[in-house]
Amino acid sequence: QVQLVESGGGLVQAGGSLRLSCAASGRTSSTTTFSSYAMGWFRQAPGKKREFVASIAWYAINSTYYAEAVKGRFTISRDNVKDTLYLQMNSLAPEDTAVYYCAGDRHVTARAMVTAFNALDAWGQGTLVTVSS
Repeated sequence: QVQLVESGGGLVQAGGSLRLSCAASGRTSSTTTFSSYAMGWFRQAPGKKREFVASIAWYAINSTYYAEAVKGRFTISRDNVKDTLYLQMNSLAPEDTAVYYCAGDRHVTARAMVTAFNALDAWGQGTLVTVSS
């Protein structure tokens, strides 16, 4: 089982930037590691359902997907050497306030995560992002 730990959340003013990180550890087998997992970022605002933010294929190149609400402002990336997933968030707005979670799965594609993510194999504990107006 891969364990995921998010960091980088905090309080920021509208228009500001934050970079979230998601560090992975552990293996599901002798050969299965973070680098073989499609990964995604999701968020849950108070009183709302968890929603998709962005996802990236295990091989990363030209295989990223974004929610319309964050397209052009957020960038997902990964470093398979450091076993870390990132989310660069720019031009933050109060409506971006939420707990942000990273999640991954070896058997679900980054494309599929856009709409089907509740049963992903591994989830982090979440990191709170608060954007003040």
